[in-house]
Amino acid sequence: MSHAKLLMIVGDFAEDYETMVPFQALQMVGHTVHAVCPGKKAGESVRTAIHDFEGDQTYTEKRGHNFALNATFSDVQPANYDGLVLPGGRAPEYLRLDAKVLDMIRHFTDRNKPIAAICHAAQLLAAARVLKGRKVSCYPACAPEVELAGGAFVSLQMTEAHVDGNLVTAPAWPAHPAWLAKFQDVLQTHLAAKGQEAAAAR
Repeated sequence: MSHAKLLMIVGDFAEDYETMVPFQALQMVGHTVHAVCPGKKAGESVRTAIHDFEGDQTYTEKRGHNFALNATFSDVQPANYDGLVLPGGRAPEYLRLDAKVLDMIRHFTDRNKPIAAICHAAQLLAAARVLKGRKVSCYPACAPEVELAGGAFVSLQMTEAHVDGNLVTAPAWPAHPAWLAKFQDVLQTHLAAKGQEAAAAR
């Protein structure tokens, strides 16, 4: 298995599970993951929120853990990364106002690098205008934004994930096993192609 260098963009009140679990799981299988937040440096933290499904008409929200960043946003060069991870929660709502965040997302899209986006991360993809013609899963409340951005909302069970080329999406954290497994498959395909290109260039 090849190992990737991944960028994770998070912010205050990103969803706790959707931040902690992929950050740890992707490192567990050997990938390097740099977690960054605009305006913050390595060693600083973001606060997270826990979103749960408890029988109400929408999710409930509780205070989560502090999540320590391990890289500095202002130092990030997207060209140095093989893939992008976008957690959901409240953070995408304000992160989508940051022009540099949107430029980073466009870098990965334009170069067909793997992107894993879950839940409300669809707000970032829509704001970056990279969803036209794409099929995307997300938290159902974000479906109108996907469609207004020219994408097609894919309705899935909360434990399922969807792949459209380089883009791996899912509705919420119960889909982590499927979402991360599919992202790993897309990553390995990308890394294999990158290796073949490098070999051909020698």
